[in-house]
Amino acid sequence: MSTLRVLIVGCGNIAGGFDSPRRDELPLTHAGAYRRDGRFEIAACIEPDDARRNAFMKDWGVKQGFGHIEEAKARFDVVSICSPTASHASDIAAALALRPKLIFCEKPVTQSAQESEAAVRCCEAAQVPLAVNYTRRWDPAVADLREAILEKRWGELRTVTGCYNKGLLNNGSHLLDLLLLLLGPLRVHAVGVPVEDFKPADPTVPVWLHTRDAVPVHLACGHADDFALFELQFVFQRAVITMEEGGMAWRERQARASQRFTGYRTLDAGQRHDGGYEQAMLRSVDNIYGTVTAGKPLASTGESALFAQRLCEEIRKP
Repeated sequence: MSTLRVLIVGCGNIAGGFDSPRRDELPLTHAGAYRRDGRFEIAACIEPDDARRNAFMKDWGVKQGFGHIEEAKARFDVVSICSPTASHASDIAAALALRPKLIFCEKPVTQSAQESEAAVRCCEAAQVPLAVNYTRRWDPAVADLREAILEKRWGELRTVTGCYNKGLLNNGSHLLDLLLLLLGPLRVHAVGVPVEDFKPADPTVPVWLHTRDAVPVHLACGHADDFALFELQFVFQRAVITMEEGGMAWRERQARASQRFTGYRTLDAGQRHDGGYEQAMLRSVDNIYGTVTAGKPLASTGESALFAQRLCEEIRKP
């Protein structure tokens, strides 16, 4: 079993910070997942902030650290790009110059679909697979739901409603990518008034969409100043399935004959169970290891990420 050398670009929360106080739990970060998997070595990191870089190196036992990616001259098997989105395009270009076997990039790939497509094509030309961290594509509960929809486990899908906050591209793209995975292509029907709860260039936007089978999809907005919000409800012919807490939990309510009203069917109290979101980062690096060592397909790619970003831009059209 070979060990893959990793370069992590950016030393913030998603690089390793979220896992610093919770080492005994399932990892939520790149460094945490690489370390827990055991088949990767975090060989070096990049971070312009000296204090943050030094803290990351100490926390994760990283021997080499640099202020800028151009300073890294060694060969790495995997480059994890965890820098701010505005830096992704240049970081991907610099990573390709290092000739890695795979790049694992935080979402969105860049700030615009046009720039993201250019980055995706550069990776293709260099024959370097590009994985994009739309995390729920590695969530086993999502995979089960996708199978259930395809086999019509609860009958026909009638409608989908969701609610999110903290920016259409920043957070909504996760929701759209998940819906594209589960439902296929989506068509924008109408767009509501944006909610300014993130950055001026990336408000949270309510939107009405349709699937190719004319199933209505409505995404409403909360406000990021209140609390984190990322939920979906799927109304089927015989049940309602709800993703709660961003996928940390799921609720299933079945249709039953009403005990009060003869001839009517109502939903039961349902059951709530843990989701698979906390397994997603471990499964992502397992997928990456399989891609690098055995040519296995990636669950989340630059190409699939482009569909979500293009849909975000279509929603934001004047």
